[in-house]
Amino acid sequence: MQLVVGRIGRPHGVRGEVSVDVRTDDPAARFAPGSSLATEDAGTLTVETVRAHSGRLLVRFAGIDDRTAAEALRGLLLLVDSAEIPPSDDPEEFHDHELIGLAAVDPDGTELGEIVDVEHHGQDLLVLRRPSGDEALVPFVGAIVPTIDLPAGRVVLDPPPGLLE
Repeated sequence: MQLVVGRIGRPHGVRGEVSVDVRTDDPAARFAPGSSLATEDAGTLTVETVRAHSGRLLVRFAGIDDRTAAEALRGLLLLVDSAEIPPSDDPEEFHDHELIGLAAVDPDGTELGEIVDVEHHGQDLLVLRRPSGDEALVPFVGAIVPTIDLPAGRVVLDPPPGLLE
């Protein structure tokens, strides 16, 4: 499974740097010089330099040496293979790709749907696709998500009244 770790934004300057909208919890590892990142349609890009600037990352990829070449990358998603990401040592910490695809049930075992995405908006949110096809956002907090059982492929949700309606 390919995981999105960033999205290339606009060029910065004239030497090929681009801003990157980071979508990973480990940008230091993902965007380290020498790291290779797949794209959905432009092959593999290798990080040449990276630096923080005004709260965002500026990255220059090997072979992208001017503003025109950088502009051509704008909007590309940067991807890594989920097999390259080691499992967390913390039993209370999960990578997004580990949660996506889990069946969601309530504490009594009634099917609630499937986790189809994880969003990060200051608070982590599980995107639950209900059997009806509708989606609901579920705050990823212990009071609402008391159990995650990766081997069983399920997550127990105990939502307060009205959350899933």
